[in-house]
Amino acid sequence: MKIIVFFVFMLCAPCTQAQIVDLYKMPVSKDKNTALRHVVLFKFKSETAPRTIEQIEKAFASLPSRISEIRAFEWGTNNSPEGLNKGFTHSFILTFDSEADRDAYLPHPEHKRFGELITPWLEDVLVLDYWIHPKTP
Repeated sequence: MKIIVFFVFMLCAPCTQAQIVDLYKMPVSKDKNTALRHVVLFKFKSETAPRTIEQIEKAFASLPSRISEIRAFEWGTNNSPEGLNKGFTHSFILTFDSEADRDAYLPHPEHKRFGELITPWLEDVLVLDYWIHPKTP
């Protein structure tokens, strides 16, 4: 990380340290050109029945209709030929307008209820949140 910051610093010279730090921040706004992505990856226990997995998929896909802070939702199953998924098979991506919207989603009763549904069937879960960066010329 220090090496990357050093190279960014060298490329941005004569940028100040504050300007370099700003490169990693995205505004918290309703601007449709920015969005906060909430990526959730599931690794199911081997004994989880396909029907149960299907019910979980449907339950997750129903959350946007019950939680207004979710701007967009998409999901899919792994089909990468690289073999680097480490057993994670399902990816769900939720989009929020702001950190406040994401923070309202996390303790939302519908989200909590969904968590109770899936917990017995998951071997592992990975969550990563990030602000999308605007396209560069």
